[in-house]
Amino acid sequence: MKNHSKRYKESAQGLDITKTYVLKDAVSILKKLTQPKFDASVDLHYSLNVDAKKSEQMVRGTVALPHGTGKKVRVAVFCKGEYEKAAREGQADVVGGTELIEKVAGGFLEFDCVIATPDMMKDLSKLGKVLGPRGLMPSPKTGTVTNDIAKAIQDVKKGKVEFRVDKQGGIHLSVGKISFSEDKLVENATSVINAINDAKPGTVKGKFIKSLFISSSMNPGLRLAE
Repeated sequence: MKNHSKRYKESAQGLDITKTYVLKDAVSILKKLTQPKFDASVDLHYSLNVDAKKSEQMVRGTVALPHGTGKKVRVAVFCKGEYEKAAREGQADVVGGTELIEKVAGGFLEFDCVIATPDMMKDLSKLGKVLGPRGLMPSPKTGTVTNDIAKAIQDVKKGKVEFRVDKQGGIHLSVGKISFSEDKLVENATSVINAINDAKPGTVKGKFIKSLFISSSMNPGLRLAE
């Protein structure tokens, strides 16, 4: 059995873990729990009725959080020539071409999001085993493979996030910080919930969402009505 902190156990004692909550009530409860000393992340945890091994049941997309994530997003842009200037002017944190690919292959991973121009994708495929498992490989479907570098960077910095189902059929995504107001957390979470509902594959039969929980860092989760 996992050993939880005294604070966690105190929080759990005051919660009815058998109950299902509407989003607004769940956020209100989370805000009242004793929080860790840092600004805790508020996260949604999905268990989906999909077979992630089947390409036709892949659940993946992006969603713009109305109030951002509450954290600084470090953006790496893989590009060449004139696009490098656009990337730097767009406030990318890391910019480069083949030399950056070699640097990442050597272990450099000081970034949270990757954007690339289409002409870089052939070379970038060499990093598939590095970026793929971390959910960092850019894709045209998520707007991270584009020649409009400035817009892509701006979207990410403002709160555009990517979601992707894992091998176990789960999606775990931050919807903000516990310091956010209840209304902002509800609006961010609602945007994510709507986006994932819209991403339901047509091949999924029956119930799409097995379970959905919301939690703050190092605190118990609350089950949400689906």
